[in-house]
Amino acid sequence: MQELNCNQVITLLTFYIEGKLSKKLSMNVEYHLNTCKSCREKYTKLRKILQNFQEIKEKVTSDEPSWLEEDYNTPQYKRFKENLSAYVDNELSNDDNIKIKKIAIANPLARRDLENIYSFKQLLQSSFNKTKNNMKYDYTKKTLNKLSIKNEETEDESLTKIITVFTGIMIFVLIGIIQLLNY
Repeated sequence: MQELNCNQVITLLTFYIEGKLSKKLSMNVEYHLNTCKSCREKYTKLRKILQNFQEIKEKVTSDEPSWLEEDYNTPQYKRFKENLSAYVDNELSNDDNIKIKKIAIANPLARRDLENIYSFKQLLQSSFNKTKNNMKYDYTKKTLNKLSIKNEETEDESLTKIITVFTGIMIFVLIGIIQLLNY
């Protein structure tokens, strides 16, 4: 059995939860989860988030009668769906924002989609905040610090090279002057 490290397991978690890994790889992930408390906690949280999302999705689709889809699935609604993500992320112009709001007010299907995406966004944000608070290290800062240190080392190396070249040139010039004075 090949042992996986934490980064590999975390990358594979979603596929593991969805059952999309080969049997061998799935066993390797499961072995790691049984031996690593940190990864096991991340697995539990991710599984809970995905379950909550699935429950929301099932609830929304089971609550709405099929006639609602038929009556409100219009060209305006299709444009609404195309722009929904941009609307939620405040990437649309004021005119487009107003159009989206009007469709959401008039179309129950659009209103449901908007509520769902806001619920999902809130769920992701709260999960992100919990994970961020639980993490002891900020890997972004750590990575940036490493890059900064490497950059400083590169600058120091460059300065050393310049000083070495300058010293070499000065030695050759001095040798040349001494030879000229000796003749």
